[in-house]
Amino acid sequence: MALIAPRMTSGLPADDARNLAASLQDSNDITVFVDGTVHRLPNQARDAVVDLLGRLSRGEAVTVSSVEEMLTTSRAAELAGISHTYLRNMTDRGEIPVEYRGTHRRIRLADIMAWLETQKRKQAATAAGDDAVS
Repeated sequence: MALIAPRMTSGLPADDARNLAASLQDSNDITVFVDGTVHRLPNQARDAVVDLLGRLSRGEAVTVSSVEEMLTTSRAAELAGISHTYLRNMTDRGEIPVEYRGTHRRIRLADIMAWLETQKRKQAATAAGDDAVS
């Protein structure tokens, strides 16, 4: 499965950015119309659209790309913000599931995202513990 080339969109003009920011303030209700038909987005898609619109409302340039479901260890490490070697060691220890395509390791995007979520929870718990001690 190949990656689709990213699409780059420049930031919005200041007036458009202000209007969008005002519309998004205290709201994440996004209505999508396709050929005149209303579609309710699943939560993950809605969150992605709100994030995209929020960035545009701040005048930021945005790049949209997609990631294939099965990742190379290099791509998985890049997404996780860790070194390739550290990721390979985690797969060797069984901390992150891995599949082999011949001799090449492949990691599911969902497994990397689950690991990242676990790391966030651990950090939040540590921070909460530090606040209780202070």
